[in-house]
Amino acid sequence: MTVAGSGPALVPKRRFPEFQDSPAWEPVSLRKASVPVDGRVGERKLTPVSISAGIGFVPQAEKFGRDISGNQYQLYTLVRDGDFVFNKGNSLKFPQGCIYLLQGWGEVAAPNVFIAFRLKPGYSNGFFQNCFEQNQHGKQLKRHITSGARSNGLLNISKETFFGVEIPTPSLPEQQKIAECLGSADVLIAAQGQKVEALKAHKKGLMQQLFPQEGETQPRLRFPEFEGAGDWVEHPFEDFVARSFYGTSSSTLQTGRYPVLRMGNMVEGEIDFSNLVYIDLDDTSFASLRLENGDVLLNRTNSPALVGKISLFRSDRECITASYIVTYRLKKSRLNPSFCNAILNTEMYQARIKKLAKPSISQANINPTAFKKEVMISTPSLAEQQRIADCLTSLDDLIAAEARKLYTLKTHKKGLMQQLFPQLGED
Repeated sequence: MTVAGSGPALVPKRRFPEFQDSPAWEPVSLRKASVPVDGRVGERKLTPVSISAGIGFVPQAEKFGRDISGNQYQLYTLVRDGDFVFNKGNSLKFPQGCIYLLQGWGEVAAPNVFIAFRLKPGYSNGFFQNCFEQNQHGKQLKRHITSGARSNGLLNISKETFFGVEIPTPSLPEQQKIAECLGSADVLIAAQGQKVEALKAHKKGLMQQLFPQEGETQPRLRFPEFEGAGDWVEHPFEDFVARSFYGTSSSTLQTGRYPVLRMGNMVEGEIDFSNLVYIDLDDTSFASLRLENGDVLLNRTNSPALVGKISLFRSDRECITASYIVTYRLKKSRLNPSFCNAILNTEMYQARIKKLAKPSISQANINPTAFKKEVMISTPSLAEQQRIADCLTSLDDLIAAEARKLYTLKTHKKGLMQQLFPQLGED
């Protein structure tokens, strides 16, 4: 990474007017800009935390389902608001580890395998936080990583190497101005993110009202035109299935004519068409596997957390699926596809589906025939199914629109950062 030395002057593409004639930025090592934080928790009673890439600080009990500090707790590092912590674990977002600033927690206990530090006067937390968000540290650290993660999942990065990372830095007033600008964008992003999550929570609550709960034969909330319409009736799912089939069994997915949907494309009951892989098939094979608008997809083989995912294919695009996804083509005169997708994605039905999963060595499996026979679908009339589907689809469209706004805000911030920071080359 070209930071120090005789490389080009470190000047961003865009500077605020009052800094137009200021000197070029200077690379500053973390050794110079910060002090290590290594005080032990001892007898204090604090929340043990971990760090998740893309999220930040998370209580261990939330991330792992329990507190894993055990006998090591007293040796954990005491971290206070305003301190940074480097998690040496690799991830897709931060292959060389992630750094987050503790804010709003007060004091926490961080594993002593993490590296904690505090900036000295003259350096802005907000500025450096945005540098770490851009992975400026990782682009330098990767030169020093010669092997994969150790058995504990952490990269072999020493404190000496870490504190040698250099961050191009302007004067403190310019640091603060940049941090203030990007902080305003963060506020907008957070507010929009909360709006999206609130809509999702509203939908979740509405679904609990629109579908009968365990042991009930009617929902707690019905549209006026269906009040007094009577009990919903249960049928095995197979009564509603016209055809079911697996996706392609080819183990060689490559550039080709036809896109293949995989588990990662099944997101919150819908299909995400990004990151598709493609395959070449003869026309007859493709025709037998091609999805139709309204097909319901089941992820039948995966980790216990992901097996049983259901998504609805709402598209006229030419697509097939991978072999571990089962396609169910419905008798639409009896079961509305959107209604089916919604009810199978309720908490009650997801719990029932996961109970069908049989564990194997590294994953769980659902027998597609057992799925059809043992999953009972509770249904009202087709007209009421359609009314419920229309309501939830409208809400899905609203959530999608607000999610697009969130994506636009994040893209805008990313573009700002590319303008406000010097573009650094890589070794």
